[in-house]
Amino acid sequence: MELYNYLKSLHLIFVITWFAGLFYIVRLFVYQIEAADKTSPEKEILQKQYKIMAYRLWYIITWPSAVLASIFAFWMLFFTPMGNAWLQMPWMHVKLGFVFVLYLYHLKCQQIFSQLQRDEVKYTTNFMRLWNEVATIILFAVVFLVILKNAVNWIYGVIGIFLFSITIMLGFKFYKRIRERNSKQ
Repeated sequence: MELYNYLKSLHLIFVITWFAGLFYIVRLFVYQIEAADKTSPEKEILQKQYKIMAYRLWYIITWPSAVLASIFAFWMLFFTPMGNAWLQMPWMHVKLGFVFVLYLYHLKCQQIFSQLQRDEVKYTTNFMRLWNEVATIILFAVVFLVILKNAVNWIYGVIGIFLFSITIMLGFKFYKRIRERNSKQ
């Protein structure tokens, strides 16, 4: 049991740093896209700085955190008696589904990161601001599942996540209007 608690602690630490990296990298994507619209020499200076910041964040914090969080999770689930018990629970299957979506999100961020490192801007800042909320929704879903351990009421959870997503979208639209109004003044 003591080993399990150490593994769980390490897993949580690296999940937190993984999410921190995911949240911040998308903000850096927003800044990189905004920098592409600047004039010289400001454009080149900002792009160079944001590329360095994104590179360091992505490869020194985010990727290692994702790998270590995964290693400790697999170790807990497959090599401890407690983990084997969790794998029998329906809520864990739902949680692992969300974790799979998190891996897909991470890989899409990798693709966007690579494009921006090559100065290929394929998305708008508005898209990136919304994209940043996907990680938030995944985080909410996983935390509630882990704490409540109830996949039987997953329908209520899906409805709740859907309503939460709508709230985020409405908040985003409201924020966008404020920004547009302030830029006209």
